[in-house]
Amino acid sequence: MITAGVDIGAKYVKIVLLKDKVLHRAKDVVGFDVCKSATTLFEDVLNKTGLSRVNVEKVGATGMGKNEIYHKPPIDASSTISEVFADAAGALYLLPSVRTVIDVGAEEGRGIRLGENGKVKDFVINERCAAGAGTFVETMARALEVGVDDMGPLSLKSTKAIPMNAQCAVFAESEVVSLIHSRVTKEDIARAIHDAMAGRIASMVLRVGVEEDVLLVGGVALNSGFLPSLKKELNTEIIVPEFPEYAGALGAALIAKTMDE
Repeated sequence: MITAGVDIGAKYVKIVLLKDKVLHRAKDVVGFDVCKSATTLFEDVLNKTGLSRVNVEKVGATGMGKNEIYHKPPIDASSTISEVFADAAGALYLLPSVRTVIDVGAEEGRGIRLGENGKVKDFVINERCAAGAGTFVETMARALEVGVDDMGPLSLKSTKAIPMNAQCAVFAESEVVSLIHSRVTKEDIARAIHDAMAGRIASMVLRVGVEEDVLLVGGVALNSGFLPSLKKELNTEIIVPEFPEYAGALGAALIAKTMDE
């Protein structure tokens, strides 16, 4: 059986095709028309794998835009799956020993505790807070006049920890400007930005408790500057899987496989 998981997030749509293993994965930016963005990518995935829609028996949709493709052709997702359960299923597939899942995307962060049986025990969500999500880094990158992809490498070159007190992205941007005027290096400011975001995420995750193994997924897991800051805040080892941004889509494909129409 071939199943697909479609994760429509705030910034990207991600798709995973699954059989006995992952057949294909792809992502693209979400446009104004969410359904069109997902459909275009889905059709591209089918073309690249030589499949047609009839070959995909079930499609699971997750993410903030999941309802846009639920029972709506041409994707016609057969089920919608909460982001928490999609993350949990994807994380468990990637790391069977996982007990704590941290997902940080463009506009949302999540902390999930799993029991020994892999079931969700507790979770917490940091909704619509840019200071605890990838959008925060993008906003601060503009203030520093550097590319968002440069923020991680810059942070790793820092030689001094600079506290950032602002917990809101709007005020944090003003604080960054003040640090620039105070001639603090871009490297140290970049580290302060990652430390501030990591502190926000860590305080959220600690509310459900942290138990090893800890897995970090979501697009922000690709940011090399964020991981050291989060490790320091949680005082524990954190594992980042290959293709961490696809964990939700993978989980949706796995769960769809087990669900009845």
